[in-house]
Amino acid sequence: MGINLPVVIVIVVIVVFLIVFLIKRNQKDKKKFEQEVIESELPPEKDDKENL
Repeated sequence: MGINLPVVIVIVVIVVFLIVFLIKRNQKDKKKFEQEVIESELPPEKDDKENL
């Protein structure tokens, strides 16, 4: 019983693409999260005198 090389190659390629996709998505989500944290830490705008 031999190893079916084309099937193994296809599976390895799919796994590599999945890993690359997850890494890119994680970086995108990380940037979005960091931006949300930065915005939440900023004080509110001082244009509205009623909220002072």
